[in-house]
Amino acid sequence: MLLYYKFIRSAKQQGSKPAFIDTSAGRTVSYSKALIATLILSKKFDRFDTGFIGIMLPTSAGCALSYLGALMSGRTPVMINYSTGIERNIRYAQKRCGFRTVITSRAFLEKINCPPLDDMVFIEDIMAGVTATDRLKAALLSKLPFTFIQKRIYRGHPDDTVVILFTSGSEKDPKAVQLTHRSIGSNIDSFCSMAQVTDRDIILANLPFFHVFGLTVNLLTPLLIGMTAISHANPLDYKMICSIVREHKPTIMVGTPSFLSGYVRKSEPGDFSSLRLVLCGADKCPDALRQEFLEKHGITLYEGYGATETSPVISVNLPEKNRPGSVGQVLPGVEVRIENYDTGNDCGVGEVGRILVKGDLLMKGYFGDFEETSMRIRHGWYDTGDMGFMDSNGFLWHSGRLKRFVKIGGEMVSLVSVENVLEKLLPEGASCCVVEVPDPVKGARIIAAVTQPLDEKLLHKKMAEQLPNIALPRQFVVMEELPKMGSGKIDFRTVTEMVRHVTAHSPAAQKER
Repeated sequence: MLLYYKFIRSAKQQGSKPAFIDTSAGRTVSYSKALIATLILSKKFDRFDTGFIGIMLPTSAGCALSYLGALMSGRTPVMINYSTGIERNIRYAQKRCGFRTVITSRAFLEKINCPPLDDMVFIEDIMAGVTATDRLKAALLSKLPFTFIQKRIYRGHPDDTVVILFTSGSEKDPKAVQLTHRSIGSNIDSFCSMAQVTDRDIILANLPFFHVFGLTVNLLTPLLIGMTAISHANPLDYKMICSIVREHKPTIMVGTPSFLSGYVRKSEPGDFSSLRLVLCGADKCPDALRQEFLEKHGITLYEGYGATETSPVISVNLPEKNRPGSVGQVLPGVEVRIENYDTGNDCGVGEVGRILVKGDLLMKGYFGDFEETSMRIRHGWYDTGDMGFMDSNGFLWHSGRLKRFVKIGGEMVSLVSVENVLEKLLPEGASCCVVEVPDPVKGARIIAAVTQPLDEKLLHKKMAEQLPNIALPRQFVVMEELPKMGSGKIDFRTVTEMVRHVTAHSPAAQKER
């Protein structure tokens, strides 16, 4: 079934129940009002070009309703990343997907200090043009049976593209991922079935909707299931998030390690007492973060794994099936294959190889990039670009990006494994990122970027107890803060560039050469 068909059925069933408690705007939107608003917006969007339409709005009820309204008008939303380089991201998206109109908000532009650009259409102007007649027509239509509403909105197909999301660009230029009704819908069904999510749950919606984690789990899952979503526009507002959780008592909270670390640091005992499920994704979950949640709140932090191209959830740990350090068990209806990097054969239990994924959750492809699509999806299997293994109990373990393995002296070294050892030795509050720089003799050298000055000799000695010599960092570069993407993930591309710049002419580098 089409995603917005599911939303309409959910809205008619839930009626006056809050769909969104929008803490940033200070308003509550019921399911009935949400349905009316999407019907109004779908008609207003009819005046824009068909095809793609840009949406650049914060995590809010307004963004969710604009997204659904665009779909119901037959437009395909292109979600714009506003965390960094706004004009660059808009122009990149317009050029890549061939559209002009970007729906945004004047109030939002003021908050993020972005000047208005050509082709921007403001949601305030759209709503100012809504007449009493528009509202009456939409209200009357919303009361009719589903089959009548269905005839008045766009009639799509399960394999239609419902969103363009851009990959993080943490390693190279972003790719335009096409997700469909089928891919996102199947992922929501599988995740909710496995995690036992129902309309009785309340979810904290704090992640940006331009990221797949936020779009699927924070926007679409609650609206299609009939849950209440408590939204807040700024996931970095750590203290406020804790207050919101304490006041509104959600039962589910998801986030990246970076965001969740901020929340647990700023929280007080009792703030998270309502939460039955806290999930960490989008990046590896440090053991220290799991321990902090457990010690401070008695809460088990569960880790999951996914990708933009898989809508996103591939596997997840849950209360009845949890193995800390792994990324959980694979969702129902999803197949995972571990492929030997050299031979292409299936790996045995515990053997590290490429992680390949198959199922309805897969993207349609990268828009306008047939070559990259055909390289990543072969015979129905999506190559995640990640390395990992399955254990004897069916838990998937993530060993890092293939691009985060480096060959030194003929041996493959996992930078993630080096980070895991280093993180446990760092002082509280410090973080790290391990990268490689070219070496004319050994091919590569490992450098660690850290956020606090350290006793390098002592650290080296302790790391040598757990790692082979070739895996030890040859230098430590102190950064005030590690650059991050809007999703909270570390921006490996920028960190690597910064480290290479710092080390290019350093005495240590010259000595190594």
